[in-house]
Amino acid sequence: MRLFIRDHLSLILFNSTQLFIILSIYWLDGYRNHLTALYSVFFGFFLLTIYLFFRYITNRSIYRSLSHPFHNWDEFVLTRNWSPLAKAIQTLLRAQYRFYQEQIHRYEGKQEQHITFINQWVHQMKTPLSVIHLTLKGKIDPVFESIREETDRMEKGLETILYTSRLDVFEQDFHVEKVHLQSLINRMIHDNKRSFIRNDVYPSNRVEGDIVVESDAKWLSFMIGQIMLNAVRYSAGTGEKIQFTSYPRGKNLVLEVRDYGIGIPMRDQKRVFDPYFTGENGRKYRESTGMGLYLVKEVCKKLHHGVELESTVGEGTMVRIIF
Repeated sequence: MRLFIRDHLSLILFNSTQLFIILSIYWLDGYRNHLTALYSVFFGFFLLTIYLFFRYITNRSIYRSLSHPFHNWDEFVLTRNWSPLAKAIQTLLRAQYRFYQEQIHRYEGKQEQHITFINQWVHQMKTPLSVIHLTLKGKIDPVFESIREETDRMEKGLETILYTSRLDVFEQDFHVEKVHLQSLINRMIHDNKRSFIRNDVYPSNRVEGDIVVESDAKWLSFMIGQIMLNAVRYSAGTGEKIQFTSYPRGKNLVLEVRDYGIGIPMRDQKRVFDPYFTGENGRKYRESTGMGLYLVKEVCKKLHHGVELESTVGEGTMVRIIF
């Protein structure tokens, strides 16, 4: 109703001005019958009110839709409109809706093809990497150790690509189950033992043996792997430990991963969960992509876990997953 009044305010003002000018002309001409003048004003406003009422009734659906945008397309499409203006607007919106629906379906199809291609490509790349690992098995020459290191980096990169592409279809690719937290972390440490040795850092798993959480084991392993990768990268050469601990917090359980590396500057801490943000440390370490903690946050959000980060420059970083 307010939109209708604002839309016709100019008409009301024009009609009022017109009546005033006409009465002024009669007054200047010597006509002094006040009752007739008041009657003519009343009759003019009465006719204007009838016109505005009829126009509001015929265009009511349009004004309501514009004042309160519809959330369901059927609410507007199935509304019966009587005026030519309302019918023309409805026809235009239907055509626009069909056009944008076609565009969305086209882009969704391209995105699905892209994700399928990425998944296939990642799996194809895993085969030559497996062959390289088998070829290097038992080789102890420093040259072969360098090849192993680069191969491990390629595997981690491919894993990140794969999980990033699956994030959009997360609902189709997760399964909540009871996860033995200590065993999961032990397995992650074993899978990354070469990275620990190369970077001169040592894992310390202090998670109690009887702790079980409800989560998706595969996605949880990926999150812990990303946090562990950052901890190792920014603690390289320190000879310090990377500690995994757990403790209760009210009704929740907290898994804390702590390193004693270079730490994160305060000005960067608010943005470390943003995609592609590398910050000051990312300029020092070219391997940083700015996607690790972003993916951790997104997966935590989808699994209804919490994630926190605390860091002090020169003292290290703590990342917590809250179950």
